[in-house]
Amino acid sequence: MNKEESKRVQVSFSEKQWKLIEKLKGEMGVSDAEVVRNVVISWLSEKSFISTSIKKEKM
Repeated sequence: MNKEESKRVQVSFSEKQWKLIEKLKGEMGVSDAEVVRNVVISWLSEKSFISTSIKKEKM
């Protein structure tokens, strides 16, 4: 993904939330950004937002 295709956002987490994210390092990514991005993508996929969005684009 190049810079032209990406969007940067700033988010805040509580200490408790951050500890959970840190526990996912190595399993869901190496960097903080990679872990957070993969958590978001996983959640979107789990909730079927990704497949629903793709289906709508095809119509």
